[in-house]
Amino acid sequence: METRAGRIRLLPETTVNRIAAGEVIERPAAAVRELVENALDSGARRIAVGITGGGIDRIEVVDDGSGMSADELALAVRRHATSKLADDDLVRISTLGFRGEALPSIGAAARLAITSRPAAADAAATIRVEGGQVGPVAPAAGAAGTRVVVRDLFFATPARRKFLKSPRAEADAAEAAVRRLALAAPHVAMRFESDGRVAFDLPGQDRAERVAALLGAEAAAALLPVEGVRNGARLTGYAAAPGVARATAAAQALVVNGRPVTDPLLRTAVRVAYRDVIAYGRHPVVALFLELPPEELDVNVHPAKAEVRFRDAGEIRALVISALSRALAGGAGSTAGAMQPRPAPPMQPHGGRPGPAWSRPGLPGVAETGLPFGTAPAVRPPDRFHGPFAERDMAGFPLGAPVAQVLDTYIMAVAGDGSLILVDQHAAHERLTHETLRTQLLAGGVPSQPLLLPAVVDLPPADAARLLARAEELGRLGLEIEAFGAGAVLVRALPAALGAPEPAPLLRDLADELAEMDESTALTAKLDAVVARLACHGSIRAGRRLGLPEMDALLRQMEATPRADTCSHGRPTWLKLTRAEIERLFGRR
Repeated sequence: METRAGRIRLLPETTVNRIAAGEVIERPAAAVRELVENALDSGARRIAVGITGGGIDRIEVVDDGSGMSADELALAVRRHATSKLADDDLVRISTLGFRGEALPSIGAAARLAITSRPAAADAAATIRVEGGQVGPVAPAAGAAGTRVVVRDLFFATPARRKFLKSPRAEADAAEAAVRRLALAAPHVAMRFESDGRVAFDLPGQDRAERVAALLGAEAAAALLPVEGVRNGARLTGYAAAPGVARATAAAQALVVNGRPVTDPLLRTAVRVAYRDVIAYGRHPVVALFLELPPEELDVNVHPAKAEVRFRDAGEIRALVISALSRALAGGAGSTAGAMQPRPAPPMQPHGGRPGPAWSRPGLPGVAETGLPFGTAPAVRPPDRFHGPFAERDMAGFPLGAPVAQVLDTYIMAVAGDGSLILVDQHAAHERLTHETLRTQLLAGGVPSQPLLLPAVVDLPPADAARLLARAEELGRLGLEIEAFGAGAVLVRALPAALGAPEPAPLLRDLADELAEMDESTALTAKLDAVVARLACHGSIRAGRRLGLPEMDALLRQMEATPRADTCSHGRPTWLKLTRAEIERLFGRR
């Protein structure tokens, strides 16, 4: 049976604006982004952004751009009124904004005040909009440019306000939005302040200086220039060396025709380019700037304008992959901190006398196991595995006996039934460390190991604040930290189970991990994610040469550890080739 709520009617303009606001302004960061984009489109050379309570309580954006006259102010708060489209052409769009929806949407959901003055005008003008109700334009005092103040965001749409995250999480999102815009427009001085704390205050810079300032010192020291051209599209920018990676993709800046985007095609291309040179689960640090003819790009996909569509997506993907691959190939050998091949340790004298010469040439990438102190020249497995492998001798050891290490990364072992076992030493040890930390935490807390000299780690202020806000919970994980000035964290102790990892990479990864969580979520609710990140930093690295006792101990611990078939990120820790599979490979079956 059909029911009708009433006759069809036109909705009031205030209701229409509130509905539209839900698409355009879904959170404070979106309002901040729209206002800063307006400032950039006005030709501003300096933009200052200040927020309070994550932008929910107050947002202020001040610029020195072209400003608006009194008549233009009255039009600016009406829907679909814009100065950015000279005609009706939606193909050749060169400005960040163009839809004419931002200011009326903000005014429909909040208390909006705009004061503006063109440089040639004698006085400024101001207008107010509260919950969609537009006030009159009035004369005011003000400098050349525009000042926008937004208060009580979503007071007129309380249902939307209930779905916002914590003020800290919203502040982080707003800061990230301004950082992306600052990266896209390095010639513009940018300042961002949250609850009285200055996150950054950058002068107008060239692109390289701006990228270095926003990506951090570690990434800046390992940046490789990127450049490529393909069928009218040009890609420039910087990519960090593979050794500099993050726990999330938050440090990837992608700019298309001056517009910061979060495009899945570009992110996938970046991932493919780094696939063979970066560890699984890690994310590269890049700042890439793509320029192409406007008609080859559709920016009118969504009101948020963060998504774009390419006319020839395959060409763009190929351009990104090829340009990044060239940059990584050219810079890896000269990058500071790159892995260098290590010579095999010399043979030790046997019993104080020169030992017998090695009877066969070494194999590149293969480290044959040997007793660590040079007491025997021959390579032999542990005593319990001497002679032919008997099933009864190996029954309790499914991963078998270690016989060699391949590529300083994989342990080769032979099981009792003759099967060949390959173990990824880093993935396996990561799981062992993960389970150790998890057990200790569930038992009441992870034991910590005080540092002989506390370490000072410099971080972006937002990352430092994020870690310090969780200091008590991190203390339960054995990581003891405290504030040490603006943007610095003092590390007093590390989880004992991790050994002695470098504190700086560990803290950067934890900050990235915490950025993915809502502040109101208890850290214990994300136990495995944080513990896995700690375990990764406390595990045997790929490329470390192991002795026989270490290999044997690792295999035996794996056999006794829950969930040891996969690492903390879900990758397999070991593979098995049975006799039948080996014979099939050699065509014997």
